[in-house]
Amino acid sequence: MRRVSPLSGRGIGIGWRPEIAGFVAGLPSLRFVEVIAESLPAKGDLPPALQTLAARGIAIVPHGVRLSLGGAEPVAPQRVQHLARCAELTGAPLVSEHIAFVRAGGLEAGHLLPVPRSREAVDAIVANVRRTQAEVTVPLALEPIAALFEWPDNELSEADFLTEILDRTGAMLLLDVANVYANAVNRDIDPLSALERLPLDRVAYAHVAGGSRHDGLYHDTHTDPVPVDVLEMIAELRDTGRRPPAFLLERDGHYPAAIQLRSELDAIAEACGYPRVT
Repeated sequence: MRRVSPLSGRGIGIGWRPEIAGFVAGLPSLRFVEVIAESLPAKGDLPPALQTLAARGIAIVPHGVRLSLGGAEPVAPQRVQHLARCAELTGAPLVSEHIAFVRAGGLEAGHLLPVPRSREAVDAIVANVRRTQAEVTVPLALEPIAALFEWPDNELSEADFLTEILDRTGAMLLLDVANVYANAVNRDIDPLSALERLPLDRVAYAHVAGGSRHDGLYHDTHTDPVPVDVLEMIAELRDTGRRPPAFLLERDGHYPAAIQLRSELDAIAEACGYPRVT
């Protein structure tokens, strides 16, 4: 069942990072940004740069990376409470997190790790998502990750796995087109076919990012330019009437010159048919 995204009409956004705060502030037609939830203060006010964006009517979406929704253990209450506070602090229309785990048995992985696509894992994720939704008062969007390996003996396809989680929780999908591309390349399947099988009627917004090949694998680095193949996937969504309601460029480290960042944003806008923000 199609759901209306709280970001409908927001067009093209960018991941806000302190290193590019000045660049982001100078984008004349920007309508939304995403900020790493764990970078926001547990107490006190928003950073001044984010306060300025909020005052301009720019939507701020907290994006969690440490909840470990895919872990076998219940999500830590204090982490859920922090995400809820981030939503209140930013006046967020929604929040997002990953379908992944980052800790187990008290050990921190330091990375987003894939979960086995089993019915047991579905049950664990659904329970953790519901615990999160009980505290967070705005909609939650879930992002499948780019994974360099798969667990053996998966019981469900990725599309069925995601659909069951979304059906049972009412959460929306954060579609990372670059992640779909990375997983398809590394699994030696067609990226467009992999994209088309996903529950695209549940998308809240989409991520776009760059990557590169190393040692025979494609890595979703967020430090490289967006590949032409990913832009072509976005254009396919546009041409087939399944364009997500909003797109966001992720960049993390090795930030290029402002002219290159503007070029990437413009290329995404052209591919999906949304107005430019530069």
